[in-house]
Amino acid sequence: MAARPPFAATDAADEAVRATCDDATTCKRFATSKGYWKDSYVQYFVRSVGERKAPEINRGYYARVRGVNHLLDAFIRRTECNCQIINLGAGLDTTFWRLKDENLMPRKYFEVDFPTVVARKIHNIKTKPPLSKALIETHTTDSLLLDAQSLDSDRFCIISADLRDSSSLDEKLKKFQLNTEIPTLLLSECVLVYMTPGQSSNLLHWAAETFHTAMFINYEQVNMMDRFGQVMVENLQHRQCNLAGVEACKSLDTQKERFLRTGWEHADALDMMTVYSVLPQDDVARIERLEFLDEKELLQQLLQHYCICWATRDKLKLGLSQLAF
Repeated sequence: MAARPPFAATDAADEAVRATCDDATTCKRFATSKGYWKDSYVQYFVRSVGERKAPEINRGYYARVRGVNHLLDAFIRRTECNCQIINLGAGLDTTFWRLKDENLMPRKYFEVDFPTVVARKIHNIKTKPPLSKALIETHTTDSLLLDAQSLDSDRFCIISADLRDSSSLDEKLKKFQLNTEIPTLLLSECVLVYMTPGQSSNLLHWAAETFHTAMFINYEQVNMMDRFGQVMVENLQHRQCNLAGVEACKSLDTQKERFLRTGWEHADALDMMTVYSVLPQDDVARIERLEFLDEKELLQQLLQHYCICWATRDKLKLGLSQLAF
């Protein structure tokens, strides 16, 4: 399952990692074409379904999408949509359009990524009517901003920023009406692992200091110290993708600890095999009928090396720490 850093590429290594943004979107496009889940919008970011992906990859993405959406939707419902979402390293993600279609729109949805991805996404939105339609329908004022590097409407904002520079990130978000007083959900998927432990800690500390009532959902690698994990690291290194933050991916405990050390009150983590086993089993049975999987052990190994970690701060006492699987 591909990952990438959401900050400006400064050398060949960053460039190689950034290229995996397309890998993730292509994998999602293929899985949705097979019927693993519905996404009417991913087609506008990837032209073709592409070559066949292995069944374990499709099931892995299914677990990722279903797992992240479960927590995200639970947060929105708990706040009765009186919240905002910040998707850090959003890439070509389609969550904004899904939430609109499902009447789960937060007060504002922010996306942050590095300039080339932001420019590409904005271009797609401008040139693909099904994407721009949702933007127009959720915007009521005359203040729509749409240029090559940023998009800002009443309910949706896309900005380019370097997540390694928290003060600059804070400044840019506030420029586009970030509200630090309402419940806020921050989301990162395979992003922190490309930052050094110090850089990701600074980001998590900034989030904990900035929002008094918040949830942070982080999806990325775990159990990376065994042989399977080492092979994953080596494979990425062959593509010039260095996992600078792999130290925090040693175990579920190290995933939780970095949140608790940076000002978060409560943290939980599950590996994706566990998430897969607690998702609605009628739907899991449905997707397992889509493709025959010969090597079930390979799926298990893969899912045991990814996790969802979520942390909360809850000054408003909304019961955020109770949100779970």
